[in-house]
Amino acid sequence: MTDPVALTADLIRCPSVTPKEGGAITLLQDLLRDAGFRVERADRNGIANLYARWGESGPVFGFNGHTDVVPAGPASAWRHDPFEAVIEDGVLFGRGAADMKSGVAAFVSAAIEFVTQTPPESGSVAILLTGDEEGDGVDGTRAILDWMERNGEKLDHCIVGEPTCPDYMGEMIKIGRRGSMTAYLTAYGSQGHTAYPHRAINPIPGLVRLLDRLATHKLDDGTEHFDPSTLQITTVDVGNPANNVIPAEARATINIRFNDAHSAQSLEEWLEEEADKAAQECRVGIATRFTVSGEAFFTEPGPFTDLIAEAVKAETGATPEFSTSGGTSDARFVRNHCPVVEVGLVGATMHQTDEMVEVEQIGQLQAIYGRILRDYFAANAN
Repeated sequence: MTDPVALTADLIRCPSVTPKEGGAITLLQDLLRDAGFRVERADRNGIANLYARWGESGPVFGFNGHTDVVPAGPASAWRHDPFEAVIEDGVLFGRGAADMKSGVAAFVSAAIEFVTQTPPESGSVAILLTGDEEGDGVDGTRAILDWMERNGEKLDHCIVGEPTCPDYMGEMIKIGRRGSMTAYLTAYGSQGHTAYPHRAINPIPGLVRLLDRLATHKLDDGTEHFDPSTLQITTVDVGNPANNVIPAEARATINIRFNDAHSAQSLEEWLEEEADKAAQECRVGIATRFTVSGEAFFTEPGPFTDLIAEAVKAETGATPEFSTSGGTSDARFVRNHCPVVEVGLVGATMHQTDEMVEVEQIGQLQAIYGRILRDYFAANAN
């Protein structure tokens, strides 16, 4: 059996800060190959990605996760070296301890134990691991899914092992995520002297008017599975060092987290319409540019989500809440391939200094994943 705590520690000791592989993917590739998995690399543009599969028949149950981590910052600010993986008073410290090397270690350990100790008569277990979740996400899970499509590989259901619980184990399962998009707004005018405003066009009032309308607009009241959408102004920039010069440009950035009442396209059209109004009213030009991290999605509650909730309750004693809260994850890519949910441990310290995980939680999470595998294949054998 693979010890998930020891594996988490080994992974933390791999300095896999995006986009560096740091030895983490190689470690897991060797471990899974030795356990009888067929392993394939799906690297793209310097990003290390791994697809591993045990079995050749259906149904195929998949796990998805990432081994890359955000920068640790100054090591002196940490209680222990962020890549040393020290256990103190039942707590494992290190960058990636919560997000999400412990989750990867738990589902890899559970999968190895399942296929070596109680293998199903039919069906397959697949593991998708990327080194580009904390980065742009362009050459990570997307690259694996593209590789799978080219090679005829298909999942029937998938779990993403991100931390999902706010305060205690078993508290929450993510059955969906809000969409996320960023809008870059640039207002154009004409530079001039502040004493002669009639000879210039100040772009700032037009941008400010637009931002006020956007910030005070209620996007929606929420939907059946989602909280209300939110719009936040994240920066306003003019870059004008002179107090007697009307600038030629002013820029702002907004981020929208949106529910399934909207699409990125519908929001882009709304933003462009509002920008045109403000531009005409203030006699400036306003250009828009958008980036979309993902659309809103959710997995309809039913037998699949119920099976997972029952496994979580059996191992933790807690009845998990189905939620769509939080930021984005690679589930936004997997959802185009098959039904997907996120099940993980407590993520209170992810991305923080002294990121940590209770050792007990890692064992609990492995037990949850192991029970899910047993129950899933037992249900599909009938």
